[in-house]
Amino acid sequence: MGCSSCSSGGGTPRGCKNNGTCSSGGCNKLGVFDWLANMQLPAGQSPYDILEIRFKNSRKTFYRNAKNLSLQVGDVVAVEASPGYDIGVVSVIGELARIQVKKKSPGLKPMETKKILRIANQEDIDKWVQARALESEVMFQARTLAVNIGLEMKISDVEYQGDLTKATFYYTAEGRVDFRQLIKDMADQFKIRIEMRQIGSRQEAQRLGGIGSCGRELCCSTWLTDFRSVSTSAARYQQLSLNPQKLAGQCGKLKCCLNYELDMYLDAIKSFPSTDVKLQTEKGTAFHIKTDVFKRQLWYMYEGEASHGVGLVALTPERAADIIKINKTGKKPADLKDFDTHVQVVRKEPDYDNVVGQDSLNRFDNTFGNKNKKRKKKKPNGPRMEGEGANTAPKPVQRPDRPQGNKPQQDKAQQNRPQQNKPQQPKPAEGGEGNAPQAQANPNKKKNNRRRPPRKNTGGNEGTEK
Repeated sequence: MGCSSCSSGGGTPRGCKNNGTCSSGGCNKLGVFDWLANMQLPAGQSPYDILEIRFKNSRKTFYRNAKNLSLQVGDVVAVEASPGYDIGVVSVIGELARIQVKKKSPGLKPMETKKILRIANQEDIDKWVQARALESEVMFQARTLAVNIGLEMKISDVEYQGDLTKATFYYTAEGRVDFRQLIKDMADQFKIRIEMRQIGSRQEAQRLGGIGSCGRELCCSTWLTDFRSVSTSAARYQQLSLNPQKLAGQCGKLKCCLNYELDMYLDAIKSFPSTDVKLQTEKGTAFHIKTDVFKRQLWYMYEGEASHGVGLVALTPERAADIIKINKTGKKPADLKDFDTHVQVVRKEPDYDNVVGQDSLNRFDNTFGNKNKKRKKKKPNGPRMEGEGANTAPKPVQRPDRPQGNKPQQDKAQQNRPQQNKPQQPKPAEGGEGNAPQAQANPNKKKNNRRRPPRKNTGGNEGTEK
């Protein structure tokens, strides 16, 4: 609980980090909102002289303003103690304090109530701050002394009195503990008056505070003032699993919040039939498995071999009550499926268009697979065999739906680009008698690369002499 007026001064945060002297009164455990602060008293009525004073953690006590001091919420005052005096902070004044007295201490006698001595001066506040600084170190030393003696107890908190003459040690234990020797050892070491108070695990969590499983501060340290008993039946009525790790709070006991919605569940379950009654059908006997209070459904299952291939059957409380009435008359329905009202939830389509398939988890599978298939195989760049044509590249196929006159500029650029990979044509031999000059080869003409057998020499060749 943070107060709205907290600010940073000199790099040090105020509020709860100010050792309990926050003037707003909001940074404390079990804070009270004064909803009667703006109300004016009737003419001639004196203000209520009983005030609520807050001490360390959640400890609060009522004191009487016998000297009629002008006090407001957040003022640091010195009050009577036994022995000496103590320092506290005013938490509730006025008519709201009257309501708190009726609620918490209905038998309080004003004349027997301890008095407020004065408004704390600077010397009192310095002692008070010094006492708060000693509490942590003293607590660990007291734990060491208890372990050395062999006492089965846990010292959870230490509270010094404002005048540094007395210290109260709060501890938890499962049974009775003989701590007489411990008190002697602590009195010799700390040189103060010792008081021991045994508290329960819930009071320990209230004093120390913490964060619950819901992510918020503990109810007992923020607003819950009384502890009501919580039983496991509260979890059964709410259809919760009886897991102690989930049902237990910081104190190790059942969570107090199990009682918050218990009355609503009890009212809702009144319209449900008894879950101990089994449903008799011609197919077999069905027994209760679970209950969904919010959806108003009862889940049943057949016994033995009749449950094979059937599973759970959902029935409304009205349907289950009808079957129970039929069984009381001595009749049996054919099957629970005839009374099944379980409706599958229809998935609502989103109101946007799935343009690029962003809703599909496997939208990239086909894309990557097609890219690998569309890749062309590269031809080897090795030397060509004899007789291969100079131009073996296939001609581009013209699409019938595209006119020839409207070719893109890329085709024109490819036509003007020189062909680098074309081999040079062999030149004809000069001066040969029997060899005629060969005509220039047509590059577009396909040559026959098939090998023919050599011609037989019949001796008719002229111009060849040996």
